[in-house]
Amino acid sequence: MEVHQTDSLQLPGSVVAIGAFDGVHRGHQAVIREMVKNSRLEGVPSVVYTFDRSPRSFFQGAQVLTTPKKKIQLMEDLGVNHIVLANFDQQYLQRTADDFIEEVSLLNPLRIFVGDDFRFGHKRTGDVTLLKQHFAVPPIPPVRSMDGERISSTRIRELILQGKQEQALPLLGWT
Repeated sequence: MEVHQTDSLQLPGSVVAIGAFDGVHRGHQAVIREMVKNSRLEGVPSVVYTFDRSPRSFFQGAQVLTTPKKKIQLMEDLGVNHIVLANFDQQYLQRTADDFIEEVSLLNPLRIFVGDDFRFGHKRTGDVTLLKQHFAVPPIPPVRSMDGERISSTRIRELILQGKQEQALPLLGWT
């Protein structure tokens, strides 16, 4: 597996998953496994586009669930071929939605997997609808825990802050 900076990877074809992937929890794992499966069926590399820190931690000071090093290791274990690790900082925040689409276009994605609440670009002006105007974006149903609640990094953070690690750990799925 190779790790790249933004704008440094160009591919003739790929299948891509984009997101913060903080925690690489069971929901993230399902998305990444589906992306890797699709890339293998298509005979093209799998690419995860993610960030060195989650936007939520940047803006809100939220607890980070996985370091970049741990995140990379977990994704490698899931069979990902390439990771684009964007430096989420003030400069990155100035990029427009069109800048982001242009960068992702360098990967020539056959499909892009994102969460239904995915936003991108300066002031979050880009969304799944805009992404679908440029790329094939198949729907991904949310992964739910045994109690029927959606598995999310926010939920895991809340459980940890409440001292409920025994409830958070199964949601991560890798500890």
